[in-house]
Amino acid sequence: MSGTRSLAGRSLVDGAAFAPLLYADVGLSFWGGVDPFSGEVIDRHHPLSGQCLAGRVLAIPSGRGSCTGSSVLMELISNGHAPAALVLAEADEILTLGVLVAQTLFQRSLPVLCIGKEAFGQLHGKAFARVDGTHLSLYDAAPDYTAPPRHDTPAADTHASVELSEHDRALLAGSYGKAAQVAMQIVLRMAHLQGATQLVDITQAHIDGCIYTGPASLRFAQQLVAWGARVRVPTTLNSISVDQRRWRELGIDPALGVPASDLGDAYMAMGAQLSFTCAPYLLDSAPKAGEQIVWAESNAVVYANSVLGARTLKYPDYLDICIALTGRAPLIGCHLEDQRKARLQIELPTLGNLDDAFYPLLGYHIGALAGSRIPLVMGLKQQHPDLDDLKAFGAAFATTSAAPLFHIAGVTPEALDPAQVLDGPLPVLKVSLEDLLLSWHELNSARDPKVDVVSLGNPHFSLSEFAHLARLCQGRKRHPDVVLAITCGRVVLEQARTAGHVGVIEAFGAVIVSDTCWCMLGEPVIPPAARNLMTNSGKYAHYAPGLVGRTVHFASLSECVDAACSATASGRLPQWLQPAASLENATHV
Repeated sequence: MSGTRSLAGRSLVDGAAFAPLLYADVGLSFWGGVDPFSGEVIDRHHPLSGQCLAGRVLAIPSGRGSCTGSSVLMELISNGHAPAALVLAEADEILTLGVLVAQTLFQRSLPVLCIGKEAFGQLHGKAFARVDGTHLSLYDAAPDYTAPPRHDTPAADTHASVELSEHDRALLAGSYGKAAQVAMQIVLRMAHLQGATQLVDITQAHIDGCIYTGPASLRFAQQLVAWGARVRVPTTLNSISVDQRRWRELGIDPALGVPASDLGDAYMAMGAQLSFTCAPYLLDSAPKAGEQIVWAESNAVVYANSVLGARTLKYPDYLDICIALTGRAPLIGCHLEDQRKARLQIELPTLGNLDDAFYPLLGYHIGALAGSRIPLVMGLKQQHPDLDDLKAFGAAFATTSAAPLFHIAGVTPEALDPAQVLDGPLPVLKVSLEDLLLSWHELNSARDPKVDVVSLGNPHFSLSEFAHLARLCQGRKRHPDVVLAITCGRVVLEQARTAGHVGVIEAFGAVIVSDTCWCMLGEPVIPPAARNLMTNSGKYAHYAPGLVGRTVHFASLSECVDAACSATASGRLPQWLQPAASLENATHV
């Protein structure tokens, strides 16, 4: 047929599908980017915003952002709103794992095909696609459809390529129960897809799959409990979807509150600790440099690798608990020294006096530049970023990047001597203040100055952030028309209460919510009539328009407190960004 093109690739999940093609050259985070109940793309910064994925062949370079993307894709497969197939430029573990878990537990699946970066561009402009195992056919118009001939190949032996210990074989044989056996099967299937030949012992896990994305996420956890699941290593839990102690008091609909709380209980029944924080690096159990761990939650992964020097991949939801149940992970990627090297060098301009809005903005911008490459950032050593700065940078970086690690020359532990993270010459990208101004405008989606809600604590607030906020709130009162809410973990909340910060902040008029995070909060914590949010989080400024349908003012913590008092965003650019604005104005004149 005229206009037909055929390509071959690597089948990550076997299957056949024929459907209209939906193509984008930008990676997509399914969590925060796709509605798990309808399949609509809700990432308002993405070129596919507003499109529906259901029943279409989705072609994207890769996923990005949140580890919970696997849960959202599993949910879509379970409820019938998933794409017909996924075609990727590069293998994506988060999305692939979501399909594998749906296949294992629910006997529902979709084909996933990786065709490589060079071939991927050939999909642009095509109207229909047919995936059949390792084959992809593209069409300019709808062909006369007949069921595609199957190009069946023998199923790969996922065990043969991986070296197994006697203990691994016992897990696989079911000697430690059904849950551990299924978990080991999934671990080995992923190891095979990743090209790992060995497994590694891990010392701890952080589970992201405790976020409620819909009925399938609860069914998965409860099935593991029914099979007798018990974690084999110390395991912490990410934020859940509600404040487990106060969701009724906060007015949360029981249709969310009950299953979300039950999901947290299910993971605790497997032996996980009641931590409920997206910032496990703030706990006393935080890993040390060189420690082999399995963490999910994108900001936590990036912080553990980059700031603590621990070793973890950006683990998908559900693979995290499978590894916690076995204590074994594929020895691949950032678990290996040579895979932690920088692949891109970022050079920054001369910087003035910085405020705390700089680091999330820079992380957001660099994440988009880096894609899946590990960057080495030059030019920040003299600015002496603190741990809160690195936390904010990493969370925003993880929002727009698929990379699990960044290096900052002279700052992060593996790059104190930048030569240690180099493996030959790197491509160099220069970032200008004008570039950062464009990202500032992108994060500031609100068009009128009114502020209805101030959102703080994404990721969860640290003790030092509580101290900073208390100083800003001392002797002041929030505007009666503004909600100011902070999310945090229970441990840090008690530390802040003991230090006297909570009393000052509550006297100001703020609400403090534990267990959950802004990526899961909605109405009525956000009043139904609220139109504009304000936040100092680059991560939440990106996700909020899609997650809660509100526009955002992004600024420093000090500006956020000022806005909470006046109900108005000043609209001022930070001092360090003003030279770029002057140049922009001169260009327009």
